[in-house]
Amino acid sequence: MPTIAAYIGAAFAEIAGCFAFWAWARLGKSALWLLPGMVALALFAWLLTRVDSEAAGRAYAAYGGVYIAASLLWLWLVEGLRPDRWDLAGSTLCLIGAGLILFGPRG
Repeated sequence: MPTIAAYIGAAFAEIAGCFAFWAWARLGKSALWLLPGMVALALFAWLLTRVDSEAAGRAYAAYGGVYIAASLLWLWLVEGLRPDRWDLAGSTLCLIGAGLILFGPRG
């Protein structure tokens, strides 16, 4: 699985899993929301193991930038709040940092 696809899938699985817990704890949804939430979080963890990286810490660090961008997309598409220019600027900066971590020359 290509690294970018693994990161994108992991980000949305993690956000969905965490949102299921948020919905239960903060929005008064049924505890049944926790079951798909736990499955999504397990999928998130598995997808991160598919990333092509020699070190887990480096894979996780680079994932952070993707997670931030995906969270803002979730904010817009699921929660109906459009990210502002500061959200977009910060997300862009994080994605650049993630790219440096993941694709920078090692040596």
